[in-house]
Amino acid sequence: MPAILREFGPDIWIADGPIVTAAGGFHYPTRMVVIRLVDGNLFLWSPTRMSDELRADIDTLGSVRYLIPPNSLHHVFLGDWQRTYPNAKAYAPPGLIQKRGDIRFDGNLDETAQEDWAGEIDLVVMRGNLITTEVVFFHQMSKTVLFTDLIQHFKPNWFRGWRALIAKLDLMVGPEPSVPRKFRVGFTNRRAARTSVERILDWPSEKVLMAHGDPITENGQAFMARAFRWLTRG
Repeated sequence: MPAILREFGPDIWIADGPIVTAAGGFHYPTRMVVIRLVDGNLFLWSPTRMSDELRADIDTLGSVRYLIPPNSLHHVFLGDWQRTYPNAKAYAPPGLIQKRGDIRFDGNLDETAQEDWAGEIDLVVMRGNLITTEVVFFHQMSKTVLFTDLIQHFKPNWFRGWRALIAKLDLMVGPEPSVPRKFRVGFTNRRAARTSVERILDWPSEKVLMAHGDPITENGQAFMARAFRWLTRG
């Protein structure tokens, strides 16, 4: 049986999960990322639906130590992972503790949380958005930035009917990945958002991974500058 995980760079792998249905009947692909730290422990970003095959692949890489839901929207499968790996630490992004009282969280996912993986993974909390507060990560070894929902890209035929029209108007469909219009409007505190983006653009990034879109494999810093030009030029 072929491996579920695909190597994306040094000590970083991706796994595409099942398609899920969100509000309004919109279908979204899912993706998780596995990062192996220098001590051999594993950092699981946005865990998707668990399967025996996926778990077997992950267990060959190291010990699952961190379960990371990157915003308050990507948490559906978190409980299954915590039950399977009860010794793993789970960190909560802003707004998730209130939604998931069934999950044992070991701390808040903010700038202080990165002490557990200091020198290997950086993070920036994208504050000021009414929809969700997303935490953006940077894996130093592979020079990869991890976005969840703030940057998306769907192929033109992914949505049908009125959903295709909404997706186009929302900038979910276009020549390259972009920040959806709803998230742009949701940034009511643009000063805070601009400060966060400036920190992200300071990372020496080369690649960008998204939960909903094909990866950017080169010139990642220039790509992100284009994606957030609507914010930084304001």
